[in-house]
Amino acid sequence: MTAVQLHYVGRERQPVLVIDDFVPDPRALIDEAAQLQYTTIGPHYPGIRAGVPAARVRAFLAPIVDLLCSSFECGSQLQVLEAYYSLVTTRPGELRPIQRLPHFDGLERERLALLHFISSDRSSGTAFYRHRSTGFESVDAVRYPQFSAALTGEAAKHGLPDPAYISGDTPMYEQIASFDGAFNRALVYRGHVLHCALLPGGLSYSSDPRVGRLTVNTFLTGVA
Repeated sequence: MTAVQLHYVGRERQPVLVIDDFVPDPRALIDEAAQLQYTTIGPHYPGIRAGVPAARVRAFLAPIVDLLCSSFECGSQLQVLEAYYSLVTTRPGELRPIQRLPHFDGLERERLALLHFISSDRSSGTAFYRHRSTGFESVDAVRYPQFSAALTGEAAKHGLPDPAYISGDTPMYEQIASFDGAFNRALVYRGHVLHCALLPGGLSYSSDPRVGRLTVNTFLTGVA
């Protein structure tokens, strides 16, 4: 790690940690990813995934546990929930309605997402959003009923967004921050914040890890 920056985004001042030069040999991850079998996992991710070996997860987490716990006010221990090599392979016209909107990974404040960019295509990133009608930038168990009702009402009134990846402001959402997916950069944020991949128009959508938009997505939990 040669550069670490802690940002606070939006009105809620949600922390986003940016770590550059995250692992010593990112190309070893690409080589490993190229040997794996991929499949669709869940309805939300617009692509395919393969599990990251536990030894890999332990190796990249060990040097940053203290940094994560101080940045996100979690306890002295973190539990790995899931970790995947992930490839975006769904073209805009094939997106499900839920994939056209910002999302959250879980309702728990203590849930963290660690997104590591190792793609040869370095033009993508991640953006964070505010839901206009509720003003929410994060969604927890208390907020969820109001947020869900608002989305249902907006869909009934205005219809669903056209098949496309969200980019910038929309009638329903305001983009409040964005971060480029620089090679070997990791972003860490609370999983309950509203966010979405920021994808360029010329993305290849390749299922080849050496060509496509390859990331390592790790989900953690700690004590809030």
